[in-house]
Amino acid sequence: MKHRTIHSPDLRERLPALASELGVSLEDLQDGLAWCLANEVVFEEGEGSNKLFWMTSFDVEPTIGHPVARRLFHRMKQDIPAQFLPIYGKNWATLKDRWRSAWDMAYNILINKIPSHHIRVGWLRLGGAKIGKGTSLWRNTEVLGIHNLVVGDDTVIGWHCQVDARSGLVIGNHVAIASHVLIIAGSHDLQAPEFWSISGAIYIDDYVWIGSRALIGFGTHLCEGSVVTANTVVAKTVAPYKIVGGTGAKVMGERVRGLNYKVGGKGLFTLLH
Repeated sequence: MKHRTIHSPDLRERLPALASELGVSLEDLQDGLAWCLANEVVFEEGEGSNKLFWMTSFDVEPTIGHPVARRLFHRMKQDIPAQFLPIYGKNWATLKDRWRSAWDMAYNILINKIPSHHIRVGWLRLGGAKIGKGTSLWRNTEVLGIHNLVVGDDTVIGWHCQVDARSGLVIGNHVAIASHVLIIAGSHDLQAPEFWSISGAIYIDDYVWIGSRALIGFGTHLCEGSVVTANTVVAKTVAPYKIVGGTGAKVMGERVRGLNYKVGGKGLFTLLH
């Protein structure tokens, strides 16, 4: 397998619905998927409950000669909350990608140290991030892949965090992310001599609370109201309102339902944060 990002565990089960959506026969779509698998556009890994479909991290759509495979790849891209990497060369897509990297670098070297919520959030929005009302990223927090970052309303990301949105990061409303949290969008294939990159979108739903120095790995989904305690590594789905911690992010308890608080990260006393 080459550079790839997680798509879903149930692509084959979705093929009948996708065939109807795309206006093609199921047989033709199955043939398109077979073409993608044979040409390292889509990757299938594992069996049974451990089955997982991946897709290349690069936007190879223009190079796909099989018409149904090209339409399938285009539709699969819509399931990923991130823009794919370009096929690098002397082209506009490469120039835009380089500009985005420079924008990220300027934020992480300079802008994220400015004691003004408005300047920091304004820079992120100009770089393509979608950030809701009352939301703040405190000083010295790094953001990678600014253009793929989506954050809801009244959410706070604390000091000295690393927020990696390169493969898609969707954060909901009223989320509290403590200082020194690492949100990591990817890793590398340890079985590949070429050190291929592997990645996956991260979803953090409303009212999630992440404790200090936790690490949120790629492909994680923290469902509504869930809690990740301090120093915990999570790389899986955490059910709504569950409290997880310790080795293996084991369930430690359950949170009360009906949450209705506001995090309030841009008040008077946090003006310089």
